[in-house]
Formats: sequence, C-alpha cells, structure tokens
Amino acid sequence: MKRSPMKSLFYTSLRSKQIAISIIVTTIFVSVVSLALYEGNKKSVTLAVNGEQQEIKTYASTVAKLLSDEEIEVSEHDIVTPSMNTPVENGLAIRWEQSKQVALTVGEEEQSLWTTKRTVGEVLEEAGIELTEHDEVSPSLRSKIDEQDTITVNKAFEFKLVDGGEEVSFWSTRTTIDEFLKKEGIEMAEYDRLEGDLTDLIEPASTVHIVRVEKTMDVVEEEEKFAVETRNDKSLLKGREQVVQEGKKGTVSREYEIVKENGKEVSRSLVKETTIKEPTKKIVSVGTKVMVADASTSSTPGKTTVSRNDSGAPAGGKEFYVSATAYTAGCSGCSGITATGINLNTNPNLKVIAVDPSVIRLGSKVWVEGYGYAIAGDTGGAIKGNRIDIHMPTKQAAYSFGRRQVKIKVMN
Repeated sequence: MKRSPMKSLFYTSLRSKQIAISIIVTTIFVSVVSLALYEGNKKSVTLAVNGEQQEIKTYASTVAKLLSDEEIEVSEHDIVTPSMNTPVENGLAIRWEQSKQVALTVGEEEQSLWTTKRTVGEVLEEAGIELTEHDEVSPSLRSKIDEQDTITVNKAFEFKLVDGGEEVSFWSTRTTIDEFLKKEGIEMAEYDRLEGDLTDLIEPASTVHIVRVEKTMDVVEEEEKFAVETRNDKSLLKGREQVVQEGKKGTVSREYEIVKENGKEVSRSLVKETTIKEPTKKIVSVGTKVMVADASTSSTPGKTTVSRNDSGAPAGGKEFYVSATAYTAGCSGCSGITATGINLNTNPNLKVIAVDPSVIRLGSKVWVEGYGYAIAGDTGGAIKGNRIDIHMPTKQAAYSFGRRQVKIKVMN
C-alpha cells in the first residue's frame, strides 16, 4: 500500500530538523570543549597596579606582553617588577608603580622630580629632605600625590623674642611679625611699643623687641621750699646778717603721670598741682654799714677808733692765744678793701686784722699783743679757727712780722 504524499513531506521535514539540531548541538559541544581547553591553557598571575591587586589569567609570554594586553603604558620613570622581559608563569606576582611629576619647593630652591611615591611624606623622604617639628609642609605629609602636584617646604629657623624685657627663643618659618604674634596669641596693649614694623619679615637669628608700656597716675604731697628775701640794713655792719623772719616750708599736692617701660619708670610728668599750705618766706637783713677806722684814741658817733701805739694789755675782755701772720693792702690777690668795707689803700696805717667770724665777730674791737688796739674788720680764705692776719702798712713790715703766737683780747 502506498503512502500518501502529505505524509512523505512531513517525515522529510522532521528528519531535516533533527539533522540540524544534531549539527547545532555538536557545534556547541565542540566550542565548549575548545573553550575549556583554551582557558585551561591560560596562566594565572597576580597584577598590582599602583598598590591595587587583582588576579588575572593570561596567555602572555612576558611581563611586557601582559601589561600591553592590559593596556598599561609604561614610562621611563615607572617601576615594574619583575623586569619587563621576565617570562610569565603561573603564580607570578607583577607590580607596576606609575610615576608622577611633582614640583618641589624648599625655601627659595625649586626643583621638579618624578616619583612613584603616593604621599607627600614619602616623596620628601625619597628626595632626602630632612624635616624638623617646626618646619611647615604644604600639603600635609599624609596627603596623596596628585598628578602635577606641588609640594612646598618652609624650613623653620630660630630667633629671639624679647617681650617686656624677658627673652624667649622661638622657631618660625619666614613670616611677618604680625603673623607670628597672631599665631602665638601674643597681644599688645594700647601703649605697648614694637621696635620695628608689624609688616617686617622675621629673619633667622634676629630679635623681635616688644616694649611693654604702662601709664599710671600718682598723687603725692611734697614740701614746698620757702623763698629768701634779703633787705639792706644800714644799721648793721657790712658783712653781717640778721634773720628778721624765719622761713617755713609749705605743702603742695602734685599729680604726676608716670610712664613705665618693661616695669621701669622712664618719665614722670606733672599734670596738676594744688597748694595745701603756703610757704612762709625767710627775711634776712644784710648789713651795709661801712666801718671807718682812724689813729685817734677817742670815739665819735658813727666811728670806731683804735690806737696805733697802745702796747699795754688792757683790763677785761676775752683773752686767748692765736697764730698770727701779717699782710698788706697790696698783697697778691688782695683788693685793698676789707670784708667790712675799710679802704686800706687810702689808709695804709689803719690797724685791722682778718679773723674767722665764727671765732671773733666782725667789727669787734680787739687788742693784739705787740700790735695794740685794732678792728676785726677783714676775713681771709686761710684764716680759720684761732688764727688772725694782721694788716701792716708795708711789705717789709709784714715780712718782718712773720708768723708767731700772740695773746689777743676781744674787747666787745
């Protein structure tokens, strides 16, 4: 019995599909097996890129080929370990450190360098830059290095600060005085003085001076000296003085502005003065009466007389011994006018002696042994204590007298 045409077509189509499926399945199987065999031939290695590690499988034969396969471009300053021509084997560890260019400024010196370090601190260590705790680094030592990064190192130096007289050592980088004071929290009061300018740069081994200025007010009571008024008195012998009114000191209140620098007073200015008690002036009468001496033994009003020739010792009077010398009106340094106003130039024969007024009062009538009556009418720079200088009419008479001990009597 023959099959119908429709059934034949159905079975033919079904058989074609089965064949196609078989081919597809076989192709897939072969591909999977081939892929498995391909992957199985890859080598497993560890690749660290800038510190980040990853596991990769590769057919690359050398380190250079592997990095190229990973699209890593290696520059002359980069670090690759092991070397680029090292064969790739299972378990190989490969490290690639990419270099970066950094601008480094230390003080006033600038340089450009390539580095594979990742932090500022590592770069400075690699460059051999030694740091102290006072140096300033920007950016900070722990900062990461970015491409074309810039590192600035300001080296610190020692200098002195004399603040209010006290010296302290500081370390600082190149900065202005104003910036330094703000950083250290050092304040200046209204009257304080800086030797220099706040904008001045601090130099190594220099000294910054701050003068602490203090202004205060002080009120004190002080004595006020009394004035001395002199009045001529014709009734007193010339050379004599007589106190008419004793002086008394007054009291005054004075207000001073005191300026101290570093605790020491440098100025005191009078601001206000108030009189509490007025002083009493001292009044002194000064004698202007001129003594006139002559050779007679009698006395007339207004004249004191002495005898030239009387050699006998009188009765009464204060008697003592003195050292006596002689002088003339024309002696060296003499004016011829005595301290009491007697003119010996025109009256060379008058008997006058020079005395110490604290021993013999000027104007006193005296008797001198071997000389007679005389007037204590003169003084002398060398005539001190129990010593007298006798006036002689001539130099020869003065030389002849010499120096001797004589008795003297003060009559009044």
